[in-house]
This record gives sequence, structure tokens and C-alpha cells, in this order.
Amino acid sequence: MIAYAITDSSTLNFQTLFSDLTRFSKQADMIVYRDKFNDAYASYAEMFIREAIKLPFSKILFHSDIELAYKLHADGIHLKSTQLHEIQKAKILGLFVVVSTHTVAEAQKAEELGANMVTYSPIFSSPNKGEPKGVKELKKLVSMLSIPVIALGGIVTQEHITLCETSGAFGFASIRYFA
Repeated sequence: MIAYAITDSSTLNFQTLFSDLTRFSKQADMIVYRDKFNDAYASYAEMFIREAIKLPFSKILFHSDIELAYKLHADGIHLKSTQLHEIQKAKILGLFVVVSTHTVAEAQKAEELGANMVTYSPIFSSPNKGEPKGVKELKKLVSMLSIPVIALGGIVTQEHITLCETSGAFGFASIRYFA
């Protein structure tokens, strides 16, 4: 089961960037630089990838900005569910594509359009993310798709991870688990 770290300003400090990334690399296989509120995202993304490539991540992704991911030679892009229409553009550029999904229909559409994998959320209770889907819904979605499904949302304990693994999820993603 892969572990996918999603960064945000509460878990990643650019004053201690390499040590923070090293901490992530001890638990996570993949990492995405995500900061929805940083006006200087592009310059921080450049610093992020320069340091992240020194560590053993299998994939280094950026959030939402396809052109930036391509320009800075990231492995891929993590698209929002509102960016399904951009999957093919990212694939043409040779990017690995992860798409956030919150419904079966979104996940099926992402697969149909060529996404490499989807996150499905929230599985467990997570602040401001709505009603949890639960592991039964996760298991159902996993059985419906041929691409990997990454469980996301409220995953903060080993017990949560085990429940996701038992459901057949390819991996889990989290912000708070890696904090």
C-alpha cells in the first residue's frame, strides 16, 4: 500500500524545507506540493522540487498547475475534481495524473479520461469535508475501477490505514498523518 503525502502550510515550512521533506520521505512514497493560499506558489514550487528530488520519493507532484508541473519537470500533477477536463492536456505533456474525486461518477469520468489514479474522499471524518464515505463505499469504488484508488480524508492512525488497505485501496493519502 502506497503512502501519499499532501503538503500544506501546516506541515511544510520553507525555512526548514529539506528537513521537512526528509521527514515526509521516511513515511511517504509520493508527495504533492499543495498550497492553495500562496501567491508565490511558482517560486516555492521550484524550491520544493529542487529539494524533493534529492529524496527517495517515487513521484513528486504539484497541485493544479499543469504548466508549472511540466516546466519544472515534476513527475505529475494532482488535479482538483473541477479539473477533469484538463486530464488529457496533462497526459499529452507526459505527466502522471492523480485526480481528486468525491463521487463514483467523478472517479469513473477521471478513469475514462485517462487519469493514472484517483483519490476518493473523505473516507473518515475530516474538518470541513462533508459526510465521510466510509470504507464500504471505498471498497465498492475500488471494485468498479481498473485504475488505482487512493483513500483520502481523515486518515490519521494506523487503524485507518489498515481499514483502507483491507478495502482494497491501492494506497492512502493524508495531510495530518504526516504532520
